[in-house]
Amino acid sequence: QVQLVESGGGLVQPGGSLRLSCAASGNSFSIYAMGWYRQAPGKQRGLVAAITSGGRTNYADSVKGRFTISRDNAKNTVYLQMNSLKPEDTAVYYCNAVYIGKDYWGRGTQVTVSS
Repeated sequence: QVQLVESGGGLVQPGGSLRLSCAASGNSFSIYAMGWYRQAPGKQRGLVAAITSGGRTNYADSVKGRFTISRDNAKNTVYLQMNSLKPEDTAVYYCNAVYIGKDYWGRGTQVTVSS
């Protein structure tokens, strides 16, 4: 069982920045594949960014060049640095872990981009 707890969401003006964190339980964090997903009202949940156990990253086209995913295996934590935020980035952001073929999800953190 893997438990994930997100933090760092909030209200930010367009053009601003936020850093999301996701703390994971377990002793095998270094081999988890980790990702951030988001879901806006009335829309399906979709991938924002992902990072493999080896550090390879993947991003949705809409966030390339603005968002950066990273991980600190010593702290069992994955981060999402979000810069140049836009109103369309407003959503609930969920942390995801894949471990031995199973998906685990956090409860999500709200990000609102508005002036």
